[in-house]
Amino acid sequence: MDNDSSTGMVCGPDGCEVPATDARLPDIAAIGTRIDIVSDAICPWCYVGKRQLERALAILAEEGLHFQVHWNPFQLNPDMPKEGRDRAAYRAWKFGSAEKSAAIDQRINEAAAAVGLGFRTDLMTRTPNTIDAHRTIWFAGQNGVQDAAMEAVFKAYFIEGRDIGDHAVLADCAAEAGLPRQAVLDFLATDIADQEMRAADQAAREAGVSGVPSFFLDGHGLFSGAMPAETIASALRRGQGILRKQQDAA
Repeated sequence: MDNDSSTGMVCGPDGCEVPATDARLPDIAAIGTRIDIVSDAICPWCYVGKRQLERALAILAEEGLHFQVHWNPFQLNPDMPKEGRDRAAYRAWKFGSAEKSAAIDQRINEAAAAVGLGFRTDLMTRTPNTIDAHRTIWFAGQNGVQDAAMEAVFKAYFIEGRDIGDHAVLADCAAEAGLPRQAVLDFLATDIADQEMRAADQAAREAGVSGVPSFFLDGHGLFSGAMPAETIASALRRGQGILRKQQDAA
């Protein structure tokens, strides 16, 4: 669905729109190979964007270009209570009516289907606080399975309709990614990485991120939104070329 009107959609605190960004994240050491994605676990366009990125990376791999993907936290609802809220009531309040919320879900479901994702918004009953989801994804990154954990968390929420604010659900996701389930439960019972996730969220905002997904290459802002795979591939080719020319000239 590369030509659909949802191309490039991004999620922000007030909903989804087509973004424009020139944000920058600091302190990335690698040259032309590190992709950082700022995202939230309840952002539908982040999951769609993940699928488009995977397609783009497959295209680029055939050209001999390879990248490493890193996921970074952002909270679409930073004031969400720890226990989350009833999704139907919250979204009716947030978007003005249940009808508008349903229309947004329909558009998102159609965009997801176009990249092979079967979203089940009808199964979703809670809008969670996502700090613990971000902590779980961070923990998975410390153990080398961050992308798999991100996939499992997205799938749990968008396809299975599970409450990803629940520690047991997050432990299931991490176990699906290959981590010991009890180790994840033990980690989540602490406050390890809580402040770090909040600080990273704030750093992204200070870098100019106002909506997600936002994509960076070696800290340089590329674009925000669930762009088509070919658009992502072109941006990565161009960005890598520029960065390597800069390195050669230094």
